[in-house]
Amino acid sequence: MLRKFLPLITLLACAAILYATPSISGKNNSPDTLMLAIKGEPAEGYDPILGWGLYGNPLFQSTLLKRDENLKIIPCLAKTYQLSNDGLSWHITIRDDVKFSDGTNLTAEDVAFTFNTAKESGGKVDLAHLDRAEALSKDEVILYLKQRDTTFINRLITLGIVPQNSYSDDYGRHPVGSGPFKLVEWVEGQQMIAEANPYYFGEQPYFKRIVFLFTDEDTSFAAAKAGKVHMVAVPQSLAHQQLPGMELHSVKSVDNRGLMFPTIPDTGRKTKEGYPIGNNVTADPAIRKAVNIALDRQMLVDGVLEGYGRPAYGVCDDLPWDNRANRINDNNPVQAVKILENAGWVDTDHDGIREKNGQKAEFTIVYPATRSVRQYLALACSDSLKKIGIQAHVEGKNNFDDIKKIMHRDVIVFGWGSHDPIEIYHLYSSKYAGIGYNNPGFYTNSAVDENLDKAIAAANFDDALTYWKKAQWDGKTGLNTQGDAPWAWLVNLDHTYFVNNHLDIGTSQVEPHGHGWPITANIEKWTWK
Repeated sequence: MLRKFLPLITLLACAAILYATPSISGKNNSPDTLMLAIKGEPAEGYDPILGWGLYGNPLFQSTLLKRDENLKIIPCLAKTYQLSNDGLSWHITIRDDVKFSDGTNLTAEDVAFTFNTAKESGGKVDLAHLDRAEALSKDEVILYLKQRDTTFINRLITLGIVPQNSYSDDYGRHPVGSGPFKLVEWVEGQQMIAEANPYYFGEQPYFKRIVFLFTDEDTSFAAAKAGKVHMVAVPQSLAHQQLPGMELHSVKSVDNRGLMFPTIPDTGRKTKEGYPIGNNVTADPAIRKAVNIALDRQMLVDGVLEGYGRPAYGVCDDLPWDNRANRINDNNPVQAVKILENAGWVDTDHDGIREKNGQKAEFTIVYPATRSVRQYLALACSDSLKKIGIQAHVEGKNNFDDIKKIMHRDVIVFGWGSHDPIEIYHLYSSKYAGIGYNNPGFYTNSAVDENLDKAIAAANFDDALTYWKKAQWDGKTGLNTQGDAPWAWLVNLDHTYFVNNHLDIGTSQVEPHGHGWPITANIEKWTWK
């Protein structure tokens, strides 16, 4: 019986928190507590070994390296870092003045423990190419690789270091780290309170206490209108609103949304969990290419994102490993129809839906029901595809557990976006087909696989760029629309926030996918003006 009323209890508790929060708009005095409603509560807790910090600031932990506002790699815990000539080991010297938030010293043993444990955990951190981490002294550690990996440096940037002596299965609920803040209280589904870490090795943050509110979009926006939060993340559809005492802060991102297509036919094959694999319509490259060509991406940006974004043509638009050949002449239904008819998809019974060998050009676009942007994108795509004779049904699922069951069979509106090219590998390599959310469409192309492997094994980052780009399109084949078109990428979001007029958050970096709190990447530099 209690379970039935839990959502209502949570809603009332959140409302009580906001009601009890004094109005803060317009105050010129620096507040004692910073109130943020920026979403991003992690279901698995604040444990870097399980993926916390992968797409944003780990806040409670420090990393060996980090990126500045221009995405330049700079030291954090590491004083020096050097890749061996054979590309098989990283030699890292760490600072000797770092303590965890419980006052214990952070040493190279903790670094080695973190990497070794993350490798064994099977979490979201990709350490497949790590052989082992070994501490040589209190401040020296070597990370040995099984093979060259030009993307491995990104693990030094995203993996927060945890303490060997106090790490446990419950760490995610009670994290101890060397970041600028420490967790004081977490009421799941409601709020999390953090305070400045007195042992932080960097400059002490201006704000000593921060409350993160985990309310839904409507409640958070209402709180911002009432002057009860200093920052609120809002969907792009609300970014044109005016909030008293607050300014819109729009941040460019590589946070994209796209349609993932199953690329193999339905032969009755199932996953080990019994989930169906394959789709006889989307297995035809002509269908996938026609969808890509027909869609008007700028219309999606203007209509769904209210202009706060840009068209997406790949998973890594405008990043150094992006291939400009991904840009296509979209919004071209005439060309899309030509592609379909040349492949044998014609409307023989004149019902508005094309057929081929008795198979209707029909599939389902699935989106998570709680994500309004994905819903609107799915509906807009469905409307556009009717014009070229493709029937796309639209269906919302309550959670990702439900989507997991059908994501190898149906077209899914997924979101990705990373500062790390390993994401291309995970999404398109046949080695990752059907593993978690990686390559759920079971896409396979031997030439693409070869170029992806060469990119990983290249001598250095710059040499790898050639192969990342060739995997996308090498002039003959590839994973973009000119090639196999296993995805129809739609839009890159601008992340939109309203920020109190007196809160100075500095320069925001181009943000990755919205999990975590990418806006807080420079939070120790935030001040009150």
